[in-house]
Amino acid sequence: MSSSQNNRETAQESRDKVIVRTSVVGIVTNVLLAAFKAVVGFLSNSIAVTLDAVNNLSDALSSIITIVGTKLASRHPNKKHPFGYGRIEYLSAMIVSGIVLYAGITSLVESIKKIIEPDVPDYSMVSLIIIGTAVVVKVILGRYVKAKGEEVHSGSLVASGSDALFDAILSLSVLVTAIVFLVTGLSLESYVGVVISVFIIKSGIEMMRETLNEILGIRADKETTDKIKKIMASEPEVRGAYDLVMFNFGPDKNYASVHIELPDYMTVKDVDRLTRKLEAKVYSEMGVVLAGVGLYSYNTTGDEAAKVQEAVRESVLRHEWAMQMHGFYIDMETKEMRFDVVLSFDIEPDEALKTLYDELGQSYPDYKIRIAADVDVSD
Repeated sequence: MSSSQNNRETAQESRDKVIVRTSVVGIVTNVLLAAFKAVVGFLSNSIAVTLDAVNNLSDALSSIITIVGTKLASRHPNKKHPFGYGRIEYLSAMIVSGIVLYAGITSLVESIKKIIEPDVPDYSMVSLIIIGTAVVVKVILGRYVKAKGEEVHSGSLVASGSDALFDAILSLSVLVTAIVFLVTGLSLESYVGVVISVFIIKSGIEMMRETLNEILGIRADKETTDKIKKIMASEPEVRGAYDLVMFNFGPDKNYASVHIELPDYMTVKDVDRLTRKLEAKVYSEMGVVLAGVGLYSYNTTGDEAAKVQEAVRESVLRHEWAMQMHGFYIDMETKEMRFDVVLSFDIEPDEALKTLYDELGQSYPDYKIRIAADVDVSD
C-alpha cells in the first residue's frame, strides 16, 4: 500500500472521529435543551416553547442517525460492494430530512389546533431565563458544528450547524413572544408556532432536495475539475484534458475518467508511463482515483493540418449549442478527419450531428468525417 493511500485512510478515520464526536456534543446539548424547554412549555402552557422542545429532540435524533450513517459508511469495500459504503451517508441524510419534515408538519397541525382552541400562557422569569440561555447555547452549538463540518467536508454536520443557528432564531422569536405577552397581554403563541412549523418544513424540504441531488448525481465542482485538468496539463506531453467525468461514491470518495490530448508520435510504452504517472499524481494531490484515461492524438507535422483544424473549429463553434471542440486529428493521406464536440442541453445530439455532417460534408467532400458528441458534464 502506498504512502498516499495510507494517508488517505488515516484522514478518513480522523474525519469519522470528528463527525461522531461533534454529533455526540449535539445530541447531549439538544437533549438537555429539549428537557428544559419541555418543562417550561408544560408549566407555562406554551405551545411555541413545547414545539421548540420537539424541534430540539428531532435535532438530537438527526445527530444519532448521522453517527450511525457515518459508522456504516466507513465499512471497507468488499466483493459485493467494491466501491465501499460511502453513499450510506446520503441515505442517512435523507432519513434526517424526513424526520425534520415530519416534525414540521406535526408542529403545524398542533399550532393550528391551538389557534382554533387557544390556551392562555403563563410565563415566569425562570422560563424567560431558560429560553434566553437556549438561544445563546444554540448559537454556540451551531457555530461549532458548522465549523467542524466545513473542516471535514461533512454535509450532514454543516446542515446540522446551519439548522442549529436557525433554531436559535426561532427560540429568540419565542422569547420575544413571551416578553410581548408579559408586557401587553397579547398572546401570539399559536401564530409563532405556525411560523416555526413552516420554517421547519421548509428546512426539511431543502435538506431532502440537496440529498436527493447527491444521490442522483450533480455537476462536478468547477474548482475540483479545474485542479485535475491543471495537474494533467502540467506534463509537457499533454496539450489538454477533456471529457472529465466524476463518479461520487460518498463524501470524499471520488472516481473519474478523462481524455488527454497527446502528440501523434508517442508510443504505447510512452503513453503507459505517462498515464500511470498522472494517475498517481491526481490521487496524491486530489484524492481522486482515475478509473480511466482515454487518448486523443494531435497532428505534429504539416501546416495544412493546422489550417484545416482552425477552419473546422470556426465552422463548428459558430453554432451556439456547440460549446467546445477538441480531439481533432486529420490524416491527409487516407482523407480522414475526426474530432469531438461538446453539446449544450439545448439541442438533441442527433440534430446537432446531422447539421455538422451536412455542413462539413459540403466543405470537405473528399474526407471521411467522424464526429463524437460529448455531453456537457463538467466545466
